[in-house]
Amino acid sequence: MLKNWIKIFVYNTAHNKTYTLLNIFGLAIGITAVILSSIYWEDENSYDKWNPNKELVQEVLVKINETEIWPYNVAPLGPLLKEAASELDSYCYYSSYNSYLFVINGKKQIINNTITTEPNFFEYFPFEVVKGSVAAFSATKKAVALSEEKAIELFGTTDIINKIVQDVSNGSYTITTVYRVPGKSSMNPSLISNGLESQLKSQENQWGNFMFNFLIKLKNKESKDRILKTIDDINLQNREGLLAKKEGLSLEDYLEKNGRMITFLQPLEDVRLKAEVTGFPEGKANSVFLKINIGLSVLILVLSIINYINLATAQATKRAKEVGIRKITGAGKKNIVLQFIFETSVLVFLAFICALAFTEILLPYYNVLLNKALVFHLTDFIGYFTIIFLIVITSAGIFPALYIANFEVLKVLKGNFGRSKNGIWLRNTMLIVQFFIATLFLIGGYVVNEQVSYMAKKDLGFSGDQILTIRYLNYEKPNRYNFYKSIRSEMMKIKGVKEVSISSMRIGSGVSSSSSFSINDKKVQAQNVGIDFGYLDMMKMKIAEGRDLDSNLASDTIESVLINQTAARELGNKNLINKKFDWNENPLKIVGIVEDFNLYGLTEKVPPMIFFHVKTIRWMDTNLQTISVKIDAEESEDILNKLEKFWKTKVDFDYPFNAEFVNKEFAKTYAGYIKQRNVFAILNVVVIAIALFGLFALSSFTIERQYKQIAIKKVLGASTKSLLLQLSKQYILFCIIGFLLALIPGYYLLQLWLNNFAYRIDFPYIAFSIAFIIMIVLTIIVVFSKSYSATRINILKYLKYE
Repeated sequence: MLKNWIKIFVYNTAHNKTYTLLNIFGLAIGITAVILSSIYWEDENSYDKWNPNKELVQEVLVKINETEIWPYNVAPLGPLLKEAASELDSYCYYSSYNSYLFVINGKKQIINNTITTEPNFFEYFPFEVVKGSVAAFSATKKAVALSEEKAIELFGTTDIINKIVQDVSNGSYTITTVYRVPGKSSMNPSLISNGLESQLKSQENQWGNFMFNFLIKLKNKESKDRILKTIDDINLQNREGLLAKKEGLSLEDYLEKNGRMITFLQPLEDVRLKAEVTGFPEGKANSVFLKINIGLSVLILVLSIINYINLATAQATKRAKEVGIRKITGAGKKNIVLQFIFETSVLVFLAFICALAFTEILLPYYNVLLNKALVFHLTDFIGYFTIIFLIVITSAGIFPALYIANFEVLKVLKGNFGRSKNGIWLRNTMLIVQFFIATLFLIGGYVVNEQVSYMAKKDLGFSGDQILTIRYLNYEKPNRYNFYKSIRSEMMKIKGVKEVSISSMRIGSGVSSSSSFSINDKKVQAQNVGIDFGYLDMMKMKIAEGRDLDSNLASDTIESVLINQTAARELGNKNLINKKFDWNENPLKIVGIVEDFNLYGLTEKVPPMIFFHVKTIRWMDTNLQTISVKIDAEESEDILNKLEKFWKTKVDFDYPFNAEFVNKEFAKTYAGYIKQRNVFAILNVVVIAIALFGLFALSSFTIERQYKQIAIKKVLGASTKSLLLQLSKQYILFCIIGFLLALIPGYYLLQLWLNNFAYRIDFPYIAFSIAFIIMIVLTIIVVFSKSYSATRINILKYLKYE
């Protein structure tokens, strides 16, 4: 039996080469799309799966107000929690990725992605130990662990245990461990030091300084809620209780007036794909884009399967007599169904081979599109492939097989099967579904493109034209502002440099400090921004009310501050100019209100902000991180070279010169959405091509079967115009039906996507019109081209036997 099936398959394939190749190629495109998205999905879902503690390790997050969640905590919480909660296994503070300067073998080396933590860090992330031991790291004061890759880069070997390295800021460290991260991890540091003890000690009584990332490890998952309640009780007693006492209020009155800080526990296993906020340095995935990517690839596969079903059922009429004869000779329906499923399985297998080849070719470009380094190992995806294989065979094989197996023997043997309506309803339905999916893609592509264009063109409240930001990393300078003042005048002497200023803010990245303060019983949690005189003017940030900080007024380095419009609104917007208030025991006065500008990107609302001159708050000097330089546009490359040379010789020889234009840096905040736009653009082309291919193939088959009717009508005097209309109208109707079906789901899904943005466009209803015009025009072009060729047939060829 199998031998006969193979012979029949080979015979039909040889006589229908174009049909077979088109089916294989169409399925291969859909399978390739699903394979690529599956690689991406598996990569994101593999984070922390290797970690045996992924369910027990919890990240402690703090919700300060209605809109702000912090991944940081206070130093005194850990010891009190350990003492109060018997269900707690341990806790661990860490300070996330930083760049530090080490002296290694007498040579200064910058090491990025370093973590400063406590000795028990490896209880939370049990990386594979290559050399040394975890016990030595825990027991040695000021120990360092290096990743295997970094050890080889710095020393050329992993045999470096007990070597001494010198941190230029914090003294000598002993290398105790070389480790390897065994899989995708929310922590993937190059260097880990256990030197956090002195910082924690200095903050042991500070309940207002949220400075450290904080992890806890549970003894069992069931204790999570009890430990969370213990944390809330500790914070209530020590933080809110202390603040209430300072304001002379009872705890109840304080909570009624100011509300209560809320704590969350976030399991490590949820961080990558489910977290809204996380402090883990590898960050969270773009789960919305991940789901969109999977959904779009599945839709492409559905289109490919629909094309296969349409062509298979249409082509089946050519094999009607074969099926009829086989039924007369004793073949049952089951046997015929299995035969055609076997043929589909062979075609799907060949499509899979093509899809694997396409995947290898396209994966490098896919990585560029996603800014990833995805790797494809066939053995890792056997499970995925088996599922995809079975789904495609089931959906693409069973419908045509059942359709063919239900042919009526007498009808097909008489040769009049062509007049049967069987299968037409299925092909028409599938064609409508194709138009529906293609319309969804067109609407989505337009909306995504409009939102990204809006983000690129929106007035951000500042102007970064020709302004460079230079990272100011030299931690060795005891007074960073004074050192900046000493080099500013020299930088101004460089030809083409127009202005130079400094701040603790970096556009696109934000600031590293936030504090709350109250005015007239209105409380606000504001971002603390240290600036120099002239910074706002250089950035074209406008004053909405009052005045800017003035270097001619001594009070502007003592008590004067500015706030932004968002902070003013939260404070009640009434008589705020010259209003005095207490800020962390510092008496301050508001002298101006700055117009809102976008700091973090357009997915987030403008936060409340307070602006100080750097010298107003003593510790603000240590937060300075960005020197901004406005340069002449015509000589930008030459100026950059001069600035880099000056920086390396006069400012910061050890740290690299890291400069970027403000506009370019802010564009990074929506770079992920540019990728989404590009993905939509590429997939639109693929989807429309598949849909049009299916439309052309089906219309060709249908119209070719009407050649005799067309010839008769032409003899009877039918005009070319009337024939074109008659042959094409059903496909235009199907296009309109598919378009109408796509309107509501398209609107709903894209509104959900737009809701990810704090600043977004209104839904552009013109997207519906554009999608309709494109679909109807393409449909008319494809169908009319085939219909017109049908009206030019040789009448005698089709009527000579009548």
